This record gives sequence, C-alpha cells and structure tokens, in this order.
Amino acid sequence: MSFDECYVKSVVRSIENWPEEGVVFRDITPIFKDPKALRMVSDAFIQRYIDADITHIACIDARGFLVASIMAYQLGLPLVLVRKKGKLPGATVRQEYQLEYGTAEIEMQVDAVTAGDKVLVFDDLIATGGTLLAACTLIKKLGASVVESAAMINLPDLQGAKLLEDAGIPVFTLLAYEGL
Repeated sequence: MSFDECYVKSVVRSIENWPEEGVVFRDITPIFKDPKALRMVSDAFIQRYIDADITHIACIDARGFLVASIMAYQLGLPLVLVRKKGKLPGATVRQEYQLEYGTAEIEMQVDAVTAGDKVLVFDDLIATGGTLLAACTLIKKLGASVVESAAMINLPDLQGAKLLEDAGIPVFTLLAYEGL
C-alpha cells in the first residue's frame, strides 16, 4: 500500500476555532481509528528511514509517541521519550522553550542517548517549531547528533520548519496545511 496524501488528508479532522478563535486545529486522532490511514502514514516513514544512518528515534509527548513507536519497532531501533516537565522518573535534562504566550519545558532522561548516537526526532506536527527545536537541543546536550526532524504535518505559515532548517536541522513531513 503506497502513501495517498489525499486519502490521509481526508482522514485528518480540521476543527475551526480551537483551541482559540481564528485557529484551525489539525486533529490527527482519526488516523488512529482508520487502519488504512495509519498503515499508510507508518509505512511512509518506515520506508524513508529503513536504510537511514540513524541509531535512535526520539519522540515528543504525546501524539508523537504513537507513530514513532511503530517506526522504532519496525526499524529495530531504540525509542527514547521527550516528555513534558515532571513526567520522567530518574535523572533528567531539561530545556525551556517559547510558546505563543509564555514558556514550557521538556525533559529527557540523562541516559536516553549518548555521544555517537544518531537520532531522528519525531513529532506529530510542526507549528512554530519550538518543541522540536528544544528536543534537538536536549539531544545535542547529551552528546548525540540529530540526523533529521520529522512530523506527519507541517503548518508552513507558522515558520516552524524554517526555524529548524535555519538551525541546521533537516525537516521531513508528509502533509502540509496552509493557513493557521
């Protein structure tokens, strides 16, 4: 089964004026109720990375966990978690990043990756790019390198993919939606 962008886009739900007025939220949760769409999305990423020079997949809390876990299983790679502050046990490293109104923090366990590891960073969606950039910063703090950042959806009008690329981090997405 090959990737069918039109089919997958037809499954993604657009919710107007959520979480605030003027925003169109791209809800990927229907993909998980549609085995055909989930297989298309998962297979597209697996095919992209099957021969890639990566040693780990880092995924971002929480929707990023879902497809990344399928990828890690199929590619035979370790899956490491990037979580919101206070959600991981043991010793962690933390990175603050900017939100539209304020800041947030994410964490990784200190032994998640080490020097020499080559990491793919995965999330469900790239909006402003702050979360992905913070995750990449954490990975580099731990001594590993970031091979690429990937997401199911890019919102190019919010410039997140450009922010990542300007920081020297390659970006790959399956779908793009114009507008906010």
